[in-house]
Amino acid sequence: MFSFELLKKGGGEKERRGKITTSRGVIETPIFMPVGTLGSVKSLSVEDLKDVGAQIILGNTYHLYLRPGCTILDLFDGLHRFMNWDRPILTDSGGFQVFSLADLSKITEQGYSFQSHIDGSKHMMTPEKSVEIQLSIGSDIMMCLDQCIGYPAGKKETENAMHLTNRWAKRCYDRWQEDNSRDNALFGIVQGGMYKDLRKISAEQICEIDFSGFAVGGLSVGEPVELMYEMAEHNLPMLPEDKPRYVMGVGTPENLVTLVGMGADMFDCVMPTRNARNGKLFTRHGDINISNARYADDTKPLDPLCGCETCRNYSRAYLRHLYKSRELLSYRLNTIHNLYYYLDLMENIRNAVFNSDFKNFKSNFFEDRNKGIDALTD
Repeated sequence: MFSFELLKKGGGEKERRGKITTSRGVIETPIFMPVGTLGSVKSLSVEDLKDVGAQIILGNTYHLYLRPGCTILDLFDGLHRFMNWDRPILTDSGGFQVFSLADLSKITEQGYSFQSHIDGSKHMMTPEKSVEIQLSIGSDIMMCLDQCIGYPAGKKETENAMHLTNRWAKRCYDRWQEDNSRDNALFGIVQGGMYKDLRKISAEQICEIDFSGFAVGGLSVGEPVELMYEMAEHNLPMLPEDKPRYVMGVGTPENLVTLVGMGADMFDCVMPTRNARNGKLFTRHGDINISNARYADDTKPLDPLCGCETCRNYSRAYLRHLYKSRELLSYRLNTIHNLYYYLDLMENIRNAVFNSDFKNFKSNFFEDRNKGIDALTD
C-alpha cells in the first residue's frame, strides 16, 4: 500500500504540502528523514527517534547487505523488526556508497563489481540485486540503482552515467514488478550532473516509467550551493505533480527551506547527526560550536525556546563538559537536539504552507538565522 496525496499548493512559490500513506504509517510532507545507515541513527534508540518526531528514517542498502546481511535480516522478516522500528523506512540503492568507495569498485553495463570495505570480499551489485536486497530489508520506499558522479565532471562522462542510470532504472522497475507480494514503493532517480540539457533528458526518460515517486540525484557532491539550487530548480518542475519529489543528500536548514520553495517534498542528510557528534548544534539564530570556551560557565540551555529533551534539561556548560570529556552522553544529547531542530523546522514549514504563509515564513527564517546566537532569549 503506497499513495501520495497533494493536500496544498502554496501561493508564494512552488511549495507543497502532501501526505504519503504506507502500510506502516503516514508521512506528512515536506519531510526530513534521519539517516540510519546500519539500522541505527547513531547514538539514538528508536524511542528517542519517536520523541524527536521522526516519521520515517533512511537505511543504506550497501552497508546492510554487507553487515548484518540478508540472511540475518530474513530471520527477522526485514529491518523493521530487527531494529524494533514500526514506522516507514526508505533505503537508498547503494549506488552512492559504491561511488564514494570508487577505488574498490568497477562499473559495467551489468552493474557494480566491488570489494567489501570490511573484509575485501568480492561482490556484484546489479539493478536487480539492489531491488532484491531492499526487498529483504523490507523498506517501504526503495530507490533504483544509479551511477552517481562527482563534481566537476565532463559532459561526456556525465552523459554516459545518465544513460546508464536510465537503463538501470528500467531493470529495477521490471524486477520490482516481478515481486507479487510487494507492499512498498520504488522511486526513480534523475541524474545529469550540472548540465541542464542532460537533466531534462534524464527526467523525461525516467518519468516515462510508472515509479511511485521521483528523486533528484547527483546534487550536493561538491558543487557550489548556487549551482545546486539552479539544477534543482530546473529539475523539480519536470517531475509529476501527483507523486513525491525527493532531493537526495541535502542538506543545511537553509537548503531545506529554499528547496521546499522550489517544490521538493523529501530530504535526507547526515548533517544534523554528524555535526552533533562534532559539537556543532543548530538553533533558530545560527549554529553553536559547543566546544567554544565561552560556554564553559554558560548556565543557559542551547535555545530557551526549543522543546527538545536536551534544551529542557541541560545547560550549555554541561553539554560543553560532556563534549570536551568525550562522554558518550554528549553524542546522544547533541543528536537529539539537532534532529529535533530539523524535524520541528519541517513541521513549521508544513504549517506555513497549509496556512498559505510560506513566503513570510521563509523571510523570517533567514532573518532569524542571521541574527546570531547572542539573540537567543526566552
